[in-house]
Amino acid sequence: MPASMYGADVSQRIRYFRSMADKKRTELDWQDVRVFLALARHGSLSAAARTLCVNHGTVSRRLRSLEESLGEKLVERRSEGYVLTPVGTHALEAASDMEQAAEILARGAVDGGLSGLVRINASPAMSNGFLAPRLATLASRYPRLNIDLAANHRSVSLERHQADLAVRFGRPVDGDVVARPLTTVGYGFYGTEEACRLVETGRNPVFIGFDEADAYLPEAAWMTHHFPRARIAFRAHDQFAQSIAARSGAGLVLLPHYIGRNDPLLRITAFGPVPPSKDVFLLTRSRDRKDPRIRTVGDELTNMFEQDRSLFL
Repeated sequence: MPASMYGADVSQRIRYFRSMADKKRTELDWQDVRVFLALARHGSLSAAARTLCVNHGTVSRRLRSLEESLGEKLVERRSEGYVLTPVGTHALEAASDMEQAAEILARGAVDGGLSGLVRINASPAMSNGFLAPRLATLASRYPRLNIDLAANHRSVSLERHQADLAVRFGRPVDGDVVARPLTTVGYGFYGTEEACRLVETGRNPVFIGFDEADAYLPEAAWMTHHFPRARIAFRAHDQFAQSIAARSGAGLVLLPHYIGRNDPLLRITAFGPVPPSKDVFLLTRSRDRKDPRIRTVGDELTNMFEQDRSLFL
């Protein structure tokens, strides 16, 4: 794609995609494009097939059909999955614009109102403990706007269009993204009144922690370093689930304040050191800064964090 196309608007990128097919004197099949989008986002035949409710053979056949129409190789198969070629990366941008246009047409949203799907990625704790109930209110305010909140410890790719917006800890050091500061998250040890009173009177603490598979997470690694011999009486995948276990008196749990302070059955205890605070950012692709749907949802997210700033610090 020519360098000038990087800043092009939606219609220009779609015309470029179609021009690739025109060179081969063929018509683009929208179903081929949908399959390519799924494969590009998920990186494997099986994941794309599950998303589209088709079999592997259909995904392979549709991909070959699109590549033949365009006369270009769009993906390469590697040990870690399917990876976009440079042409495939540019095609993904145009295909995503075509998908957005198709969603608008399908909903009859020709009056310029906000419509379509906005995908948001955040950690399970942030998703369940803060974002989910607040984002749900957007459905009544924007009746044609759909929100997909993907809760995942491992960051999904904005470049692959697996998400349109991402709530992440720490400012990114690379990538063509815009990072908007949201808040700073602080931590503390929380438990029931009885659990907190026991450790405050000198009893050895019993903790609630992460699954062993999540030992790579910063909070899990911090706990292992500072309390290597402590008993972990209960383990769960994310901190929101851990807070539920703490309500039953299973032990103390290290929580971000936005979860601990929001639970009336838990209180904080000044027990031992806590991890340093972390800055949280809202990420979006540079090219999507002016997209009405993404910009509006991004502004709504920013306002949510601003209104509840006292929960975090």
